[in-house]
Amino acid sequence: MTKIDPTGGQAYPDDETLLADLDRMIDEFDPPPAGLVERIQFAIALEDLDVEVARWERADSLAGVRGGDQGTITFTVSDLTVMINLTRIGENNRIDGWLVPAGEHSVEVRVAEHGSQETTADEGGRFVLDGVPRGTTQIIIQLDGPPARTVVTPTVLL
Repeated sequence: MTKIDPTGGQAYPDDETLLADLDRMIDEFDPPPAGLVERIQFAIALEDLDVEVARWERADSLAGVRGGDQGTITFTVSDLTVMINLTRIGENNRIDGWLVPAGEHSVEVRVAEHGSQETTADEGGRFVLDGVPRGTTQIIIQLDGPPARTVVTPTVLL
């Protein structure tokens, strides 16, 4: 049975053709944002899916995020606080960070399309990473425990 397009034009022989045309029109007139699929894949592509996700607690003058030269972001999860201070140096960022409670924990900073950098916080919980590229970023902290656990921040654009 042939169906008539309500906009007064084409006849559609079946639902599949109608849906295919609708899909094409959506892609043409309202496409998803560029890089959306890649950002989603980056956010969920953690090797260890048994993680705690920290929440973005506070952002002091988002100067270090999407512009400006410097800024502070704080993330929290249960009994851990992760504070980072960003300083733009040329095309990259320097990240000065602190973990509370303090401890010598592994810290990894992942940047989409640039890989990752790792360091270990000192006994005071302080860590520094230089030359971190700008982009969609996550921070992963391996807490030795007990109990041992992994904390990951939400993705942020640095």
